[in-house]
Amino acid sequence: MTLFLKEFSHGITRIDTGYLRPGFAASYLLVEAGEAVFIETGPSHAVPVLLAALAQKGLTPEAVRAVLVTHVHLDHAGGAGELLRHLPRAELLVHPRGLRHLLDPAKLQAGAEAVYGRERFQTLLGGIHPADPQRTRATADQEQFLLSGRALTLLHTPGHALHHQCVWDAASGGLFSGDAWGISYRVFDQGGDVLLFPATTPVQFDLEASHQTLDRLAALSPDWIFLTHFDRISFAPRLTERLHLLLDRFAALGRAHQHQRDPAGLTEALHHLLWAEGSRPASPVTAAVGRDWLAMDCALNAQGLQEWLRRLS
Repeated sequence: MTLFLKEFSHGITRIDTGYLRPGFAASYLLVEAGEAVFIETGPSHAVPVLLAALAQKGLTPEAVRAVLVTHVHLDHAGGAGELLRHLPRAELLVHPRGLRHLLDPAKLQAGAEAVYGRERFQTLLGGIHPADPQRTRATADQEQFLLSGRALTLLHTPGHALHHQCVWDAASGGLFSGDAWGISYRVFDQGGDVLLFPATTPVQFDLEASHQTLDRLAALSPDWIFLTHFDRISFAPRLTERLHLLLDRFAALGRAHQHQRDPAGLTEALHHLLWAEGSRPASPVTAAVGRDWLAMDCALNAQGLQEWLRRLS
């Protein structure tokens, strides 16, 4: 098995879960004094990758104290129940609103199959195993999980989803942001510039809560943002400002297409906006490659915006 790992300081390893393509979705392994936690699991298909990464780091499954998921969307937590079965000392920590879905994932699976289709769901995400209720619990906002004395603070961060939480690691100055701080693929990097955009995917996106969460996270003044999609980027206040602006522009496009039942027009409008954001004269990324990388996010973001506007109407 080929592993795509990237080592950072403070015992942090980024693991490419292999979801969809390399460079698309990550899990993070944090190690402190011989003990470890996983942040994010990816889908069930990623569990062998995570276990192999653990072994490559010279750690046994018994070393893992916890699995922390930012929210229960399946590209982030679909493998949580299965992974827990391999980690005898670990507990699974999830936002209170997501707890029941990991204990009984039937509704999660049905929703994913509705979005992707049953056959594609199995290909992309695999099955979903219920989490062990004896080792799965809900978190409190600002709760601290101690990993060999290293405090990982769980922050409830609605906006992308009601069941979203982020993980603040003061030791590294790192914020593990799930989808609350948006999406940024390294293929679009050009010099010091990154393409960073909101994740407004179905079904619980909330514009006002997203703005509030951005401000709450920015107040931490992190050094680094560890994105699930994808990798680590440097924090800068201008990124907060850009995400606020893009959230409002996404919402405006959603309203402009509000009366179109087919999301294709909104999807295309989002693509044009993001391509204008991400394309640069010296960039090696062609329009065709850019469209390929952004296609799924634009389609899902369009669906999420439509669902948000339906709830408001």
